[in-house]
Amino acid sequence: MFGRRPDATLARDVPALRRFMPFISPRRPESMFWFSYDVDAEESFAYLAELNAARPEKRPITFFHLVLHALVRVLHERPRMNRFVAGGRLWQRDGIWLSFSAKVAFDDDAPVITVKQRFDPNASVVELADQIYDKLSAGRSGKKTTSDHEVDWMLRLPVPLIRLAMGAAHLADRFGLLPRAMIDSDPLYASVFVANLGSVGLEGGYHHLWEHGNIGAFLVIGRFERGADGRRRVTIKITFDERIEDGLYAARSLGAVKEWLEHPEKS
Repeated sequence: MFGRRPDATLARDVPALRRFMPFISPRRPESMFWFSYDVDAEESFAYLAELNAARPEKRPITFFHLVLHALVRVLHERPRMNRFVAGGRLWQRDGIWLSFSAKVAFDDDAPVITVKQRFDPNASVVELADQIYDKLSAGRSGKKTTSDHEVDWMLRLPVPLIRLAMGAAHLADRFGLLPRAMIDSDPLYASVFVANLGSVGLEGGYHHLWEHGNIGAFLVIGRFERGADGRRRVTIKITFDERIEDGLYAARSLGAVKEWLEHPEKS
């Protein structure tokens, strides 16, 4: 409220048309734009082999970690990608927050845990990977998170009260009055949500953007395929809230992710 939220400050020096876009398209689902990048991953696999030569076998650095590391760098070096729309205004997020989900076990019926983590833009990919392994170990221990407790409590209520409570929370968020504790524990308040469908053998697809929370981009990693030349490639698909930034800035930013994944040793 008044230029400040618990998780952001009001974006400055925004062109008038961009400031007006939330009133033309008030909701994320009607503001989505889609990007798709085919990434040649051969240099990434060679780089990972070097990094993992001295790593514990149970904590390898993977292509997924490289993607997260590239995203963190882009969000740091091109900060206008780390914005979101709330209450009809454009906000600059405090810090770089990524959310992603992971299976507790490789089984159809195994539960999925969702992780939200703040990342240091100066951290190496090795440090980032260790941070994620530590977080996943805590999540796979079976201990409930703050979000788990909040959802469990809400589901005890009658449906009309749940809808009333969610409506009140969304209204508070619109005016920047949602408590910081609720924002920090909610994985849908993040810079980007990343889904690694390739890890379970699936092709990538475009994911919608939620109205709840303030995530402005959703990135999906597909499975690796070998081309006619024998090189491994993967398609990365991104759904982006076009109210945040113009297409050229977004395309160049996401193109930098592709460039770093294709030439990781130069990044």
